[in-house]
Amino acid sequence: MDPGEPRDPRRPRADDDSYGYDDPAFDDPEYTRANPYADDPAYGRGSRHGADDYDPDPQYENPTFTADEFEGLERGGGPRRFLPLEDEPTTLVARYLFPTERYRGEWKRHWIHLAGPLGIGAGATLVLGYLAGFLTRQHIDGMVTVAVLIWLGVISWVAWKVFDWYFDRFILTNKRVMVVSGIVTRKVAMMPLARVTDMKYEQTALGRMLSYGTFVLESAGQDQALREVKHLPNPNELYLRVVEEMYEPQAVEARLGKEDDGDDA
Repeated sequence: MDPGEPRDPRRPRADDDSYGYDDPAFDDPEYTRANPYADDPAYGRGSRHGADDYDPDPQYENPTFTADEFEGLERGGGPRRFLPLEDEPTTLVARYLFPTERYRGEWKRHWIHLAGPLGIGAGATLVLGYLAGFLTRQHIDGMVTVAVLIWLGVISWVAWKVFDWYFDRFILTNKRVMVVSGIVTRKVAMMPLARVTDMKYEQTALGRMLSYGTFVLESAGQDQALREVKHLPNPNELYLRVVEEMYEPQAVEARLGKEDDGDDA
């Protein structure tokens, strides 16, 4: 190559180690690094239009998807996956729904909600069992009876808490969110989705490990029957479900309609 001739910037220099070429053959004037797809209108645009006049290379053709891949896209794709929506409410919940609202699901609180009562029950069993054995060796039978009665009272309280946890439900419909709790005395707290101005969920380090969190709902009104709901399972999924119901109800209806069509087929 003539030293006085202007250098073609598309050609690597023979002494340029960044290209990895040290063979004089690559310094041939005929060598070029011109882009073979420079004439392709879709190059750089990342997509192809029907009006493009170009003989496409296979690697620039429109992407194609298999039926399985399309099914994955319709399920939500990536980390944003929803569990199937429940078809029918349980008898425990159905009595609190009016005929024109659409049921979306119900959830019990995470088992961590029982950690306190179960811990108290286990601790009372150990302490009172040791105390009863000590009193028996001391031949103080009257106090042993008292210790057993105290233990029965604690265990009954723990059993009550377990039943209360079982009947406690967080409910989502297309109109509102509700929390139903209580065994003998029932409490139903409700907030219309239209009144929710802000919603968030909080997770502690333990909550992230065990997949539970606390929902906080803000409303335009000052007095709220439902504001904070603790120990809800899978808070990320529940958060997305509630938000989708608030802002994209058509997407929920479309997904449910497609599932119904598939069941009919």
